[in-house]
Amino acid sequence: MTTRKHLIAGNWKMNGTQASTTEFFNSLNPADFCTQSADYLICPPATCLHTAQDAISGQKLPIATGSQTMDYHESGAYTGELSTDMILETGATHAIIGHSERRQYYNETDDTVSQKVEAAINAGLIPIACVGETLDERDAGQADTIVTTQTQHALSRVPKGTCPSKLVIAYEPVWAIGTGKTCDSAEANRVCGVIRATVARLLGDDVANGVRILYGGSVKPGNAAELFGLPDIDGGLIGGASLKATDYTDIAKATAGLTQTACSV
Repeated sequence: MTTRKHLIAGNWKMNGTQASTTEFFNSLNPADFCTQSADYLICPPATCLHTAQDAISGQKLPIATGSQTMDYHESGAYTGELSTDMILETGATHAIIGHSERRQYYNETDDTVSQKVEAAINAGLIPIACVGETLDERDAGQADTIVTTQTQHALSRVPKGTCPSKLVIAYEPVWAIGTGKTCDSAEANRVCGVIRATVARLLGDDVANGVRILYGGSVKPGNAAELFGLPDIDGGLIGGASLKATDYTDIAKATAGLTQTACSV
């Protein structure tokens, strides 16, 4: 029997300065974070990664940091990109890969996502591979097909037997990001189950039972406990609510005492 800890991951997107980053972490109380039931992560803008690390260390907070994107090349003429070594040098442990906004605005494809996931794992970064359908795709009855296909591509370069703690997948229904809409909790859990079954087919039951699958569609303090209490949702990739220290803290508190016990898929 495998027990999975929740992961409460904040994606600040293009928000925050070094000053506001310091203020955010200085306002947090380490006692509000239950490390027995969850891990905690904030992905600030790249310019704030060092600042976040300094503030976290100063406050003795049990929070890791991650990048919002990365390049799969080790170095070279790729203006504006971040290599895995650059990210690791800041002390970050994770990298978000294939977020719907990266796919929509910056031409991320299933192929580049798969290359980035491979590069992250090889470098020792934990990729958070994002998958999810648009409203048109959901209305057309294609949600399961889309998330299955995207998951297959994201994991196509990941070898069987990979330690599940080295990989995170986030289900983000695109139509529920930043819109205030939330996928029905039972449906969100069902789709996360589809993703887990896909992982099992590709990488085996042990990896599928151990990998953390996050929900990423308008998670808020008011719905966090309900969502995270479901068997196939192992935490959240949280946007707007992670920008406010009080909201992030309330979401963290909602996971206290929750653990996921995984049965065979």
